[in-house]
Amino acid sequence: MSGIAVLGAGAFGMALAAVHAGEGRRVILWGRDPARMAALAARRADPDRLPGVSLPEAVECTAEIGRVRGARALLLAVSAQNTGAFLAERGAELPRAPVVLCAKGIDARTLRLQTEIAAEALPGAPLAALTGPGFAGEIARNLPSALTLACADPALGPDLQRRLAARRLRLYLTDDVIGAQIGGALKNVMAIACGMADGAGLGHSARAALMTRGFAEMTRLAVALGARAETLAGLSGLGDLSLTCNSTQSRNFSLGRALGSGAARPGGTVEGVATARAACALSARHGVEMPIAAAVADVLEGRLTLDGAMEALLSRPLRDE
Repeated sequence: MSGIAVLGAGAFGMALAAVHAGEGRRVILWGRDPARMAALAARRADPDRLPGVSLPEAVECTAEIGRVRGARALLLAVSAQNTGAFLAERGAELPRAPVVLCAKGIDARTLRLQTEIAAEALPGAPLAALTGPGFAGEIARNLPSALTLACADPALGPDLQRRLAARRLRLYLTDDVIGAQIGGALKNVMAIACGMADGAGLGHSARAALMTRGFAEMTRLAVALGARAETLAGLSGLGDLSLTCNSTQSRNFSLGRALGSGAARPGGTVEGVATARAACALSARHGVEMPIAAAVADVLEGRLTLDGAMEALLSRPLRDE
């Protein structure tokens, strides 16, 4: 085949497959579970993962990894904590095509970004990252969205930008691969914090404070890792932060809200949980202060109650902004 292969048939993978097929592109959607992929091929829908959305007939659904061999671009949409395992298991079977990392998260075991994991597993492979403020359901329904495509290769980046953009999916290009990925990963942690505040009834002012100071934490760590501060002020940082900290469509915000209100935790992958732990380890390694991320990690891992976390943040010494 030629065209685009989407590896990972979760909500975002299905959304990417739908939008590219809607542009008349040949798309293959790969998922690990043969029974689920057969059902998806027959029903063209999965209401559990992407309610109210049907996949175009042009999307080929398969659990056979060999079907992606002729693809000219690979969109890797498995969860962030499974990227390393997937590439270790399946990397040798993938074609030598550009790989676009679509998950937002820092590996909790190695503290590596998604492109760093891919660079080790696929030496010499052309790499990019796709991130920014886009809910899967809205992208799949062809609602207007703008994302960041991060690629350090000056020739590959513009080519992928042209090939992966759509009429309702605008892609902005950056060569700051670190900054784009840090923004996409850490906004999940801040969304959990904002959800906690919302669930606990702490008000809009508390959420605004958490978003603003959380953005400062994101920027500090990104710069310490070699990113440019202005990247965090774009779609992949501030844009994604604004989206995920203000909507129950965000699994991270919904998890925080459940914790804040004492409700049951929602199901599904919540990338910010593992990333909170990874962010704290990175901040310690680089001497970067990240009190909000630390408070989120402490609550998630049972070291602090929500009241204790709020008290810890509010009792910090006064300082200049």
